[in-house]
Amino acid sequence: MLPSSVIQNEYHEATKHSLISVQLDPNYVDASTQPTAFKTYPHFFRRFPLNADHPIHTFLALTSAITYQKQYRDGVHALRVQPSAGALYPTELYVQIRGVEGLLDGLYHIEPQHERLTLLYELIDDGLEGYLADQRLIQGFIFLVTCVYFRSSWKYKNRSLRYCFLDSGHQVGAIEAAAYVSHFPYQLQFDFDQLALNDDLGFDTQEFATAMVVVGEPKQTTRPKAVRRLRSPLPQVPGTDYFEPNRFIESAYQETFEGVGSREWGVGGADASLFYQSAFPFTSDQWREAILQRRSARRFYPNPISHEAFLTLCEAFQQPIPSDLAEDLEIYAVVHRVAGLEPGLYQYPFHDHSLCLKPGEFHSQTGYLCIHQAIARDCAVVFFITSACRNYRVALQQAGIVGHRIYLAATALNIGCSGIGAYYDDETQAFLGSDRPVLYAIAIGQTTAPKLVSA
Repeated sequence: MLPSSVIQNEYHEATKHSLISVQLDPNYVDASTQPTAFKTYPHFFRRFPLNADHPIHTFLALTSAITYQKQYRDGVHALRVQPSAGALYPTELYVQIRGVEGLLDGLYHIEPQHERLTLLYELIDDGLEGYLADQRLIQGFIFLVTCVYFRSSWKYKNRSLRYCFLDSGHQVGAIEAAAYVSHFPYQLQFDFDQLALNDDLGFDTQEFATAMVVVGEPKQTTRPKAVRRLRSPLPQVPGTDYFEPNRFIESAYQETFEGVGSREWGVGGADASLFYQSAFPFTSDQWREAILQRRSARRFYPNPISHEAFLTLCEAFQQPIPSDLAEDLEIYAVVHRVAGLEPGLYQYPFHDHSLCLKPGEFHSQTGYLCIHQAIARDCAVVFFITSACRNYRVALQQAGIVGHRIYLAATALNIGCSGIGAYYDDETQAFLGSDRPVLYAIAIGQTTAPKLVSA
């Protein structure tokens, strides 16, 4: 397979936006042709409703819940705990449960539209552990994040490769948030035999695994026994009502299994052999409320946020990413309106005495760079995430995790937030002065109009 640098050049370069490319392909779609947004297994699989009064059920529900129903011209859209490019939600979520009182040991599909679990497979001496490098039995939960890519490529075509991985990162971030609320330690896994697992779960090429989140602990025995892989494959069940293949996306996914990066934690750094319990600067109750209230802002008012709120938000997203593979993410902040902070371009780590790389008023320029979006012009801060991309799939997902933390921290601070996946790639990279590709942009700011003072 190709080395990671070639993967980045071939797939990232091929999906760049420019002023000309956006004009040539404005990306209009017929909303009536949108594929279904939920995967449903046949009626003969057993279902188990999630009980809101049960702590474990609540934890499972928070990983993928629908929090709001919004009416659009083309119908009702179910908004979930995680954001998604274009609200298309290409991700699906599965969970293996083992040794949890009141629940059968098995592999389940989480159905947020019905608030229930669908039992796909009962465990004996097999399970998802068999696809991991450490094949010891896990007591607790192993979440599997997948992508039904056509839900996104239906609209965004080849660039949806980026959005599928970013959305997967947001889904991982939603699991991380639910674990924090429930006081559960966890660990992220990006390096497992995803191709074999895709086959055994009957995904064909329409759906692919992107990440696992382990919320549990290895069984401690004097002679640990490896868990074997699933003893029988699952039937193929499509994730959409119809499907149009995209060979570019399928090829890019296949090629990301080389150059998987280093076995160190990202962002904050720590011991990758341990499970981690998040230490966000918010209580679990505040984080739970933020999970339920999180929305993508559609408009910002050009008013400042406080310096304290900015630093608290930065503290939240700078927490370690407890992963078997790490990507070196560089995070920039274009500060427009933060009280007590000089406008300009800053780079992580952010603190009281951060060095301003490029002072100046750049709100008009960031609005232009983000394809003339007013939210990037009128917000208080735009964060840009870049990476050398030792592994493209992992880098984008970890950028999505950071983005999800920004969303929740902003919500907890009563600040608006909106992820931005569309920008002029080369021009944005040049503005930042970085030699690394830009993976994601996130805007935060005030969403309430200032009160008018009468004369």
